[in-house]
Amino acid sequence: MKAEIMLPRRDFFRSTGVVATSILLPRQVMCTLSKIKKPIKLGMIADLHQDVMHDGPARLNAFLDAMKEEKPDALVQLGDFAYPTKKNELVTKTFENAHPKTLHVLGNHEIDGGHSFDQVAKIWGMKGRYYIDNVNGLDLVVLDCNEKPKNHKGGYPAHIGKEQLEWLAKQLKTLKGPILVISHQPLAGPGSIDNAEEVQALLDGVADKVLLAVNGHTHVDHLARAGKISYLHVNSASYKWVGGSHRNKSYPPDVPSKFRWIEYTCPYRDSLFAILALDPAHGRIEVKGRDSQWVGKSPLQLAIPTKYGLINGKEICPRIRSRLLR
Repeated sequence: MKAEIMLPRRDFFRSTGVVATSILLPRQVMCTLSKIKKPIKLGMIADLHQDVMHDGPARLNAFLDAMKEEKPDALVQLGDFAYPTKKNELVTKTFENAHPKTLHVLGNHEIDGGHSFDQVAKIWGMKGRYYIDNVNGLDLVVLDCNEKPKNHKGGYPAHIGKEQLEWLAKQLKTLKGPILVISHQPLAGPGSIDNAEEVQALLDGVADKVLLAVNGHTHVDHLARAGKISYLHVNSASYKWVGGSHRNKSYPPDVPSKFRWIEYTCPYRDSLFAILALDPAHGRIEVKGRDSQWVGKSPLQLAIPTKYGLINGKEICPRIRSRLLR
């Protein structure tokens, strides 16, 4: 079995010829979208997990090669990218040098290499753990959902603390919009942060300015709705985590001998990534996705129980489906 087979770049947006899913957006979102003077494209990749996968650089390069043709206005990596170590500069510097505008989001696994989140943000040249940016009139609110609540009992926290919430409330009130909210952990839907409802209330309060919220982390293809806001879960570039009790062999023995965590995954054959395209003239937001296949057995074949009402073969899949929000 070959360790990797990459689709040709012309198949990046391969589909059945129609947009897989069409979602009706509230009228106020359409009014907000119309404030943008010209179309905007954001290239997005989530959960590369360079330190789990044997082929992280190749997956990143597949994304960057596709973006050369798409010519987005910015590139965004949605977290769980790579430990900020010297050897991983092959990945981080390649990403940062690929476009004049590259944005990092802090994932929970970024600190597994021994750094703090503040150190990661500094090494990657971020404005801070959470920050504001702007792309051609689109306000980006980038959040850090890795803060510990007072009653934290261990494991990776998924929380936004009081100080950041106050900052968020101020930004939402001050920014003219339109606003795109970006985080690693979801703010709604499966696996959402423990104070998600508090954040959702803030976003609902300015729903006339917020277009969409986007996250990674869950390794599923999903669109959630909470209150007046839609929340897009961008699938991992690399795999679905299945854990030790479902450990399986997807690659030849020499791969897991060097990358021990890879047997705890169901990998995708090809790198997954997406374009988020905002079209003010036609009043729509389009997600242009990519299809792949499982390497080895799928979670369904391994009889892995699902959570949150997600369905194997639908949300749990080697795919980012194309969607039209209008």
